[in-house]
Amino acid sequence: MSDKNKKFKMPSAYTILFSIIAVVAILSWIVPAGKYDYLEGAGKPQPIPGTYKLIDANPQGLYEIVSAPIKGFADAQDIALFILVIGGFLGVIMKTGAIDALIENLTIKYKGREKLIIPILMTVLAIGGTTFGLAEETIAFYPLVVPFFLAAGFDTVSAVATVLLGAGIGVLNSTLNPFCIGVASGFAGISLGDGIFFRITMLIIQLTIAILYVMRYAEKVQKEPSHSIVYETRAEDLAHFIQEDKHTQKPELTPKRKLILWFFALTFIIMILGVIPWAYKFNITIFEDTVTFIKAVPFLGPLVGNIPPLGDYWFSEMTVLFLVSAIICGKLYGMNEKHLIGAFMDGARDLLGVALIVGLSRGITIVMNASGITDTVLHLGEGSLAGLGKIPFIIFTYLFYLPMSFLIPSTSGLATVSMPIMAPLGGFAGVDKSLIVTAYANASGIVNLLTPTSAVVMGGIGIARVGYGKWLKFAMPIVAILFLTTVGSLIIGTLI
Repeated sequence: MSDKNKKFKMPSAYTILFSIIAVVAILSWIVPAGKYDYLEGAGKPQPIPGTYKLIDANPQGLYEIVSAPIKGFADAQDIALFILVIGGFLGVIMKTGAIDALIENLTIKYKGREKLIIPILMTVLAIGGTTFGLAEETIAFYPLVVPFFLAAGFDTVSAVATVLLGAGIGVLNSTLNPFCIGVASGFAGISLGDGIFFRITMLIIQLTIAILYVMRYAEKVQKEPSHSIVYETRAEDLAHFIQEDKHTQKPELTPKRKLILWFFALTFIIMILGVIPWAYKFNITIFEDTVTFIKAVPFLGPLVGNIPPLGDYWFSEMTVLFLVSAIICGKLYGMNEKHLIGAFMDGARDLLGVALIVGLSRGITIVMNASGITDTVLHLGEGSLAGLGKIPFIIFTYLFYLPMSFLIPSTSGLATVSMPIMAPLGGFAGVDKSLIVTAYANASGIVNLLTPTSAVVMGGIGIARVGYGKWLKFAMPIVAILFLTTVGSLIIGTLI
């Protein structure tokens, strides 16, 4: 085959990010170095507008290029370790079969009321997406959901839409997703809880719209199968999935798995309570008062140790939470030490690439800061973007992140590359940093509902035997609606 006939393949995130490091190093020889005066306070130091001045250049060489990822990984070690531990936690949970059993139980429970399974399943998946970034894990659900939907008179597209849009809209409106909001908030220098209520409101609105869209389509297909986008393959799909379904062993929702699901939910409830700045922002001191009381109790206080109150959690505290929860959930299921560690390591291994990407992408910031061009970029933005006003700036930010999300499909990688620049620029424009983080999450999430570079999209439609063109035909209208409602929400966010 000639070179002309070879298809272009998008480089991996590692190659893209390392290339950016090299480009930034080259720019350090060209772009003037400069520095702002910084205001020290809560979180990361903030640049003071109008204080930019030129400084001596510090161009970056080959050694700085190759050492940048190592320094970046060291600089982001708390985030990287958290990603590995939550990967281990999810590995243990998935190994117990509790999530699979929950989905299977819902499909059985609502037999005969199949239409109700759409909002229920989409809501459950959205909660997973918005809290812990449920995405790739949903691929395991298709063999359970597709046969049920076909037996109910729906089609494979409605099954894909329920799973992909349910979890995808949760990720799009991430509230506590550690791989998206967690990483972005960390590099923006704000709390994970900043902007959470605004994002929850967006989640409710857009999930409701998506549920109505999917239900309307599914009902139309159920009443008249010829209205299905994939009607020409309906007979083949029925023969393939219904027959396959008979030989598929169904996981049971045993008392052990129910207990694990309750503890699984409790873990995320604790995380949610832990990252909302109760005392700092809302002057609610109940958690500080409780910890103070416990510490004052003889023997109990020293035994418990110096535990942080809810509201003061950050990456180290959340890492401890998920590590302890992984051990408890494994033991509740009856895992011995070997199986527990094995499941944890398998889960951590699945996210090792994400942790490495965090370090690699953080290396870009290392090179920029060392060369002195970070503040120069901020200065250019201060002059060109800050003058746009709040509304044009947040729209620009959202539009900027759409192509960037395609170029760098890793949400954590994109956050660490861009947030150290975009968050301060938002400050110059008078836009709250939490809204910048929200715009980034919205753009990354909406791209990952369609992009052919996403394993979540291509894996899901591949299992369901839905062509990519068919999926685009179904998804484009709802994606357009999500785009418009996101822009509208972001504009409102600048006004409140």
